[in-house]
Amino acid sequence: MLDFNSRGQTALHVNAAIDAALVARQAATPPRTYLGGSRLGHSCERALQFEFLQAPKDEGADFDGRILRIFGIGHALEDVAVDWLRAAGFELYTRKGNRPDGEQFGFAVAGGRIRGHVDGILAGGPAIPGLAFPALWECKTMNAKAWRETSNKGVAIAKPIYAAQIAVYQAYMDAAVPGVADNPALFTAVNKDTAELHHELVPFDAALAQRMSDRAVRVLRACDAGDLLPRVATQPDFYECRFCPWAKRCWAKPA
Repeated sequence: MLDFNSRGQTALHVNAAIDAALVARQAATPPRTYLGGSRLGHSCERALQFEFLQAPKDEGADFDGRILRIFGIGHALEDVAVDWLRAAGFELYTRKGNRPDGEQFGFAVAGGRIRGHVDGILAGGPAIPGLAFPALWECKTMNAKAWRETSNKGVAIAKPIYAAQIAVYQAYMDAAVPGVADNPALFTAVNKDTAELHHELVPFDAALAQRMSDRAVRVLRACDAGDLLPRVATQPDFYECRFCPWAKRCWAKPA
C-alpha cells in the first residue's frame, strides 16, 4: 500500500504538477521564426538549419520539466546579477528607457530573419581599468565545472558560442548604440553552485563577427534552396551529435 503522506510521495506529486505546467507552457510558446544571433556560434550549420526551419525534434528530445527549471533558475539569476551591478553603481540598461514595459534592446537584419536580444547596455559606472562606455553586457549562469573552465581559460576558449554571440551583438548593435563596438563588452558568468562571479572584458572581434554573419547568410540561403549543409562530424557518435535533438533525423539523411 502506498503511503501518500510520505515526504517522498509529496515531492513526487508536487514536482510532477510543476513539471507538467512548465512543459505545457513551453509547448504553448510560439517558436522562433528567425535565426537567433545567440545561436550562430553553434558549430554545426545543419543543426542551425533544423532549428531555423522548426524541424520536429527526435522523439524524447524535447526539454523536460527539469531542464526547464534549470533555464528558469538561470533567468532569475541574471535578474539578480542586474541588481548587483546596479547596486555597485553601474548604469545598466536592460530595456529601452529602463522601464519594465520597455522594449528589450536588440537588432533585426536580413528582413527580420536574423535577430538578437542583448542582456544589457552599460552606459556608465565605476572606474574599471579597460572598461569604457557604452559597453555591451552579456550574462550567463553556469554550473561549477563550466564556470571554473570559463574563469580559467576565458570565454573565447571555454565557450566559443558565447564569444561569437558577443561579437555579433557588438557588430549589429553599433548602429543603435554608437560606440558599443569600439569598447570591450563586459561578460559576466555566475556560478550557480557557489554564487562566485567571473567578469571579463571582451574586445570586439570584427573577424569573428563577419564569420558568424557569413554563416547566417549561408544557413538562410541553404534553407531557401532546400539544400542541406554539411554536418559538423563524420560519425554519429561524435560528442556534439550525441546531444543534438535532431541527431536521428540528421543521420538518416545523406551526408
